[in-house]
Amino acid sequence: MTIEHIGVIGAGQMGRGIAQLAASHGLEVTLVDVGRDVAERGRGVIAQQLARLAGKQKITEAERDRTMARIRPADLYAGDLEAVDFVVEAATETIEIKREIFVALDRACRGGVILATNTSSISITAIGASVKRPDRVIGMHFMNPPPLMKLVEIIRGLPTSDATFEATRALAERLGKQTVTSADIPGFIVNRILMPMLNEACFALYEGIAVVEDIDMAINLGLRHPMGPFTLMDLIGLDTTLAILEVMHRELGDPKYRPCPLLRQYVAAGWLGRKSGRGFHQYPKDAPSAAPGTGSGSVEEAK
Repeated sequence: MTIEHIGVIGAGQMGRGIAQLAASHGLEVTLVDVGRDVAERGRGVIAQQLARLAGKQKITEAERDRTMARIRPADLYAGDLEAVDFVVEAATETIEIKREIFVALDRACRGGVILATNTSSISITAIGASVKRPDRVIGMHFMNPPPLMKLVEIIRGLPTSDATFEATRALAERLGKQTVTSADIPGFIVNRILMPMLNEACFALYEGIAVVEDIDMAINLGLRHPMGPFTLMDLIGLDTTLAILEVMHRELGDPKYRPCPLLRQYVAAGWLGRKSGRGFHQYPKDAPSAAPGTGSGSVEEAK
């Protein structure tokens, strides 16, 4: 199938990144959120990101203008998705919200449109069960931030068709990504391995083994990770990190995925990371909200 126009649901960190990536590769993009004003603000953030890139001469001003011209904001319920060929949902990491969105997409999109979710942990089969065409539902998990990170995980639900899988993989490759395929098991590949490590870093802090800065430095330098676990959780969002761990703990039933009480406390306090100005580290108001990282959003935040 030919894909020239995609819908991106969610104008938060991940949705904006996917929209920017797609538009920079020549695709028309309809950027959608609960209201057109929210989508407009998301488009404004993309404009700021592209202006910074142009200022650093990483892209030309003409490239910036062409990319922005391809991104149109819309309201999910306003009927602006009739023309799209493919949809990527990048909303909050809760199955109730995702199911509600997919029911709306099932009504708003043409019958042949593929409905992809950027979920980092939730069952693709369970999301697909909410629509009339589950064979067209697939997981397309971008790493954070999407314009920079090279990997996309592709996850098939039980009913996902071969045609849906091949079209999704071809789109990812067109966007300059390398793909891996995961079974529809909570956490998939990246977060199945990453989240226990991040959770263990929280337990190391909780138990007084070391302070945040030393744990970050130990993993950064000792394991050659590009950033320490607390810096990464602040980028991902502590609420998103907790949500993924809760899905894995509930669905897999293994105590090794039990979220650290300290992580729960930080989320309860509203210390969510970069987006709130404080997580395990503190951030000035003008600190950039995205830097190269791993995982989810990474991994999905719509607001």
